[in-house]
Amino acid sequence: MYEVLDKDTIKSEILPHLSVAKRGYVSKSDLVEVIQCILYNLKTGCQWHMLPVSSFFTGRVLHYKTVYGHFRKWSRNGEWEKVWGIILHRYRFFLDMSGVELDGSHTTALRGGECCGYQGRKKGKTTNAIYITDCQGIPLAMSTPVSGSHNDVYNISEVLSELFSGLNSSALSVSGLFLNADAGFDTEQFRRGCHEHEVFPNVAFNKRRGKQKEEKFLDELLYSQRCRIERTNAWMDSYRNVLNRFDKTLSSWKAWNYIAFILILLKKTRKGEKSR
Repeated sequence: MYEVLDKDTIKSEILPHLSVAKRGYVSKSDLVEVIQCILYNLKTGCQWHMLPVSSFFTGRVLHYKTVYGHFRKWSRNGEWEKVWGIILHRYRFFLDMSGVELDGSHTTALRGGECCGYQGRKKGKTTNAIYITDCQGIPLAMSTPVSGSHNDVYNISEVLSELFSGLNSSALSVSGLFLNADAGFDTEQFRRGCHEHEVFPNVAFNKRRGKQKEEKFLDELLYSQRCRIERTNAWMDSYRNVLNRFDKTLSSWKAWNYIAFILILLKKTRKGEKSR
């Protein structure tokens, strides 16, 4: 069966930071294999009842509902986000913070659910979130998803505070960062929010706003590197449960994104170590 991530990496990098059963109960199956089932679901986007559990478990085979129960418990408790913060902090020296990229993403919510709304451009209900990546395209943080009926600059001051505080909690300093963003973020609120956190906003000018003030300028060479976040989008879209939203609960949707973040960073670090 196709392994999204090898057992040794899961055992050393992910499992130690997830909660286990209380009162001394020991699972009769290997939790590493449970996580492998979850990663397989993320990659393929298959329905839970179609999960080939018998191909993953070497000992007692768990029912797919039990695997889903583990995923929901860890998602409800926000543990995938916690694991991501720990891994991001551990491999922070692998990142290229000479500049960061910011963009919004509207994901089609095929089954509806929490925080989804009609988006004319997608011709359906979507969920909207803001993402930040480093210069290599490695994802760093995401905002709390909102209904797709809101545009990317909805409550942008609060969104920026949330994103930057998440980076600071992983020992990634945001002071002095150069941040690329497209013309959709060319607003006074966005620029002011960046300056409050000592971040330089390199934002493309929105021609519909008329003539720009003289104190605003755009570094064209720096902005040309913004294509890297599109590469990140391609990496994220390779995971079918992120390409389209199937889960109705917001906690599950956030969890799938953070698991994808974890996989992207771990695979890039492993690739870097092998090339040395």
